[in-house]
Amino acid sequence: MQWSFGIGRVFGSEIRIHLTFFLLLAWIGIAAFQQGGQQAAIESLIFIIAIFACVVLHELGHAVAAKRYGIATPKITLLPIGGVAELERMPENPREEIVVALAGPAVNVVIAAILIFILGASVSGDAMTALEDPRNNFLARLASVNVILVLFNLIPAFPMDGGRVLRALLAMRYPRTRATAIAARIGQFAAFAFGFLGLIGGNPLLIFVAIFVYLAAAGESQAVSLQDVARGLATRDVMISHFETLTPQSSLRDAADALLSTTQHEFPVVDGSGRLRGILTRAGMVAAIQARGMDSPVIEAMTTDIPLQPARAPLSAGIEAMQKAGAPAFGVVDADGALIGYVTPENIGELMMVRAAAGVG
Repeated sequence: MQWSFGIGRVFGSEIRIHLTFFLLLAWIGIAAFQQGGQQAAIESLIFIIAIFACVVLHELGHAVAAKRYGIATPKITLLPIGGVAELERMPENPREEIVVALAGPAVNVVIAAILIFILGASVSGDAMTALEDPRNNFLARLASVNVILVLFNLIPAFPMDGGRVLRALLAMRYPRTRATAIAARIGQFAAFAFGFLGLIGGNPLLIFVAIFVYLAAAGESQAVSLQDVARGLATRDVMISHFETLTPQSSLRDAADALLSTTQHEFPVVDGSGRLRGILTRAGMVAAIQARGMDSPVIEAMTTDIPLQPARAPLSAGIEAMQKAGAPAFGVVDADGALIGYVTPENIGELMMVRAAAGVG
C-alpha cells in the first residue's frame, strides 16, 4: 500500500503505518488540547495508540488463522479507519474462510474478557457513548472499544469480517462468484447507509469507512470474478504477443519515443538472449524522466522481479504470481526462457469485458 512505511515484523507479517494515520493523531491531539490542555492531549493520544494496538492484534488473529491453511500475510497496514491484513488470498473453502474471518473478532473478545474479568474494567453505557472523554476510566473505555470492534466487524457488510462469514455461508449453496456478488451488493448497500449516517451526523470518519467498504466490496467482487474467468484458460489464450521491447542499454528517451509511437503502456526490457530483465511502466517512465532526465537508462526505472510463466501454464497461476509479487504484469516464456508475451491486469480486464459481452460465463 502506497504512503505507508514499516515499523516491524510480527509472526512473519510486516506491520506498516499509513501516513494518514498521523493526520488522525494530530487531529485528535489538537482537539483534546483545545478542550483540556496538554494533559488531555497526551491521554487522548495514548488511548488512540492503545486502540490501534488492539486493532493490530485483531489483524494478527486473521494472519495466524490464515497461516494454519498455508496462507501468508505479508503486510498489516494501519489506517485512520482501522487495520488491513493483506492476505495473499482468502481460503476458497467456506469453512476455512469462516475461521479466518472470525479469528479477528475473537481476539477482541479475548482482550475485552481480560480487561473486564481479570483487570476489573466495567463496561457501561457512559463508557460506550463517551469513549473520547478522559474522565472515564481508561480500561473501561478500552474494553468498550473492543466490544464495539467485535459488534462492528460482525456487521454482514462485505468485505468486513461479518460480510466474509456471510459470503462463506452463501458459498455453501451458490457458486463462489455468485456468493461474492450477493455479499458485495449487501456490503455496498451498507456503505451507503454508513455514508448517510456520517453525513447527517457530521461524522467524517464514518464517511471514510463507507467509501472504503464500497470500494473494497467492488474490488473483491471483481477479483473473484477474475479468478473464475481464469479457470480453464491457458496463459497463451490471453497474453499480449505483439509488442515493442527495450534493451538494457535503452534510455528513457528511447522509451518515450516508443510510448508515443505505439499504444503500449508498458515495455518489457529484454536482453540479447531474449530474457526478460524487467518492465518499464508508463508511470515509472514519467517519474524517472522528472527525477533523472531523458538520458537516464531504463534499467534504473524499470520494475524488476517480474513473475514468469510458461505459455501452457494456467492463467490463474500467472495471475496469482502477479498479485503476490505486486508486479504490473507477468511474462510468458518459451522452453528456452525467452520472452514470447506478457499479461497485464488491463488485458485481463478486457478479456472479462469481452466474455461478458459474449455471454460467456
